[in-house]
Amino acid sequence: MSRIRFSVFAVATFVFAGAFTLAALSQDLPTQKVIPMEVAQTIAQGAVAQCRADGYRVSVVILDNGGAMKSFIRDDGAGLGTIDISHKKAYTALIFRRNSGDMAKAFAAMTPPPNIEGVVTLAGGVPIKAGQDTIGAVGVSGAPGGDKDEACANAGLAKVADKLK
Repeated sequence: MSRIRFSVFAVATFVFAGAFTLAALSQDLPTQKVIPMEVAQTIAQGAVAQCRADGYRVSVVILDNGGAMKSFIRDDGAGLGTIDISHKKAYTALIFRRNSGDMAKAFAAMTPPPNIEGVVTLAGGVPIKAGQDTIGAVGVSGAPGGDKDEACANAGLAKVADKLK
C-alpha cells in the first residue's frame, strides 16, 4: 500500500512541477525595442537640419510604437499648420507601417478613398524600423511637396541608422 501511495505522490509531484514550469514560462513578459529619447531627438534634429540646408522651415514629430509623441521640433519660420500635419504624417506611417506617401497612392486607387481619423495621405511620414520591427515613425511637414518632406525624414533616420540595426 505504501508503494502505491509513493507512486501516486511521485506522479503528482512531477505533474505539478511540470505544470508550474509551463505556467512560469508562459508568464514571461514580451520584450520589444523602443526609441530612446536621445535617438528620437537626433532623428528630429537631423530632419530639420536637412530641410534648413535645402531652404525649408519645417515641423518634425517623432512617435513611439504606441503612437505617443516622443519628440517634436518646430523650426523658426515654420507654418503653424505644419505642427498638426507632421503629427498626422507620422501617425499614418506608424499605423500602416509604411511611408505616408505610399498610403496616398494606395488610397487614391480606392473609390471613395477611406476617411480614417488622424490619417493624412501626404508624403513626409516614414516608419522607424529596428530590423523588421516598426518602433515608431517620423513625420515632417513644411517643405513644398511631400517628397522633400520625406527626404528630410530619411536624412534624420540616416543619422541613427547604426542604432536601428
